[in-house]
Amino acid sequence: MINKQNLWFFTLFSLILVLGIYYVTMPNELLEKASQNESKKEKIEVQEVKQENTLMAMRVNLEDQREEEISTLTKQLASEKLTSTEKNNIYEQLKYLNEIQGKEEILEKKIKKEFDLDCFIKIDTPDITTVCVSKEHDVNLANKIMNLIQKDYKEKMIITVKFQKK
Repeated sequence: MINKQNLWFFTLFSLILVLGIYYVTMPNELLEKASQNESKKEKIEVQEVKQENTLMAMRVNLEDQREEEISTLTKQLASEKLTSTEKNNIYEQLKYLNEIQGKEEILEKKIKKEFDLDCFIKIDTPDITTVCVSKEHDVNLANKIMNLIQKDYKEKMIITVKFQKK
């Protein structure tokens, strides 16, 4: 059964998530505006930032989708027309979304640590999509990334690795 305290927690969590996304994306916009007035050497650095912006854009897009899902589920949770079983199912869905988001972050950090690659991971059970920024598009590297991800799961996952040029 969901009580008012849990409802407030999810409402505040949603608000914090939206504000976090806003503040994470804001400095990149300011950096791009400032870079227009700088020398060619500094423009090269900005191009590298733009490449990372594609990963950031993917993350923001995914977080927006999840935020909409969370918002919809939270509104349903607040409805008095639902039974306690239905509210528990909605609560489990919210919990599952949070778990997926945590797993994505953990896997991104593992790939960064193991292979020194910036990447974006989207889990849509049983599919896992990985986009990595790399100079080389290596089949062996893709296989190693797939094996690293699969180690975290007992059941067989469908893992896709895409490379984006640096």
